[in-house]
Amino acid sequence: MAIYVDDKTRLIVQGATGRDGAFHTKAMLDYGTNVVGGVTPGKGGQEIHGVPVFDDVAAAASQTGANTSIILVPPQFATDALFEAADAPGIKLVVCITEGIPALDMTKVYRYYACRGVRLIGPNCPGIISPGKSKVGILPGNIFKTGNIGVVSRSGTLTYEVVDALTRAGFGQSTCIGIGGDQIIGTNFLDSLEAFEADPETDGVVLIGEIGGTDEQEAAQYISEKMTKPVVAFIAGQTAPPGKRMGHAGAIIAGSEGTAAEKMAAFKDVGVPVAPITSEIPKLVAEVLK
Repeated sequence: MAIYVDDKTRLIVQGATGRDGAFHTKAMLDYGTNVVGGVTPGKGGQEIHGVPVFDDVAAAASQTGANTSIILVPPQFATDALFEAADAPGIKLVVCITEGIPALDMTKVYRYYACRGVRLIGPNCPGIISPGKSKVGILPGNIFKTGNIGVVSRSGTLTYEVVDALTRAGFGQSTCIGIGGDQIIGTNFLDSLEAFEADPETDGVVLIGEIGGTDEQEAAQYISEKMTKPVVAFIAGQTAPPGKRMGHAGAIIAGSEGTAAEKMAAFKDVGVPVAPITSEIPKLVAEVLK
């Protein structure tokens, strides 16, 4: 069953004819994703890797029956692309890969999507994959394996590292979702945990957090109150030097709030095993699934 994307996903690519858009359109097609259309204003009627290109998202969605869109356009155009995708007929999921979108713009986008009942993943994320079914994003499909472990992460590259370790240890994945590390994102840990809890094909979850904010603490509380499936956690930034800006826009520490130590303690307090290094995650997964 997986979460959010599966073999019923019909995808359009916003920015399909650009350098990155064309590259990742082909990669998603090669993986087996059902890419039904691309969108680039002024290039309607063309094709990219055999996929028809439209001038706008509404036309692409209505003519192809698409239910999902991925945004691979530069940041100066991404906010308009997000609004356009939310208004398109039949589009219920939008994955935004673009980074550098202003937080003020995202406050408006977040509310717009909530009012329309459209799910947004990202921005500034690697996307989502349900192995063997559909890849909507820039994740390297070759490291993933069909299985029963859900993965949700704020970090793109750490997702790849952890998934590679899980796959090598024989643990396939039901769905892997990179939610992004910006301050304002469309889908958070709680949304993903709720979806994994309801998914019959997911037996356990790996949560990859990082310094900054309180999302992990809120996830720990949710796990203790709502989750029946085992969760294993990892927190990036354990050796981050005090006072130094680190990576994602969401990695902001205020006083003791948002530190790796505080987040790790929050998980341990509710019985969630926390791996000190990524290579130990498969071992903890094996233990919680016994």
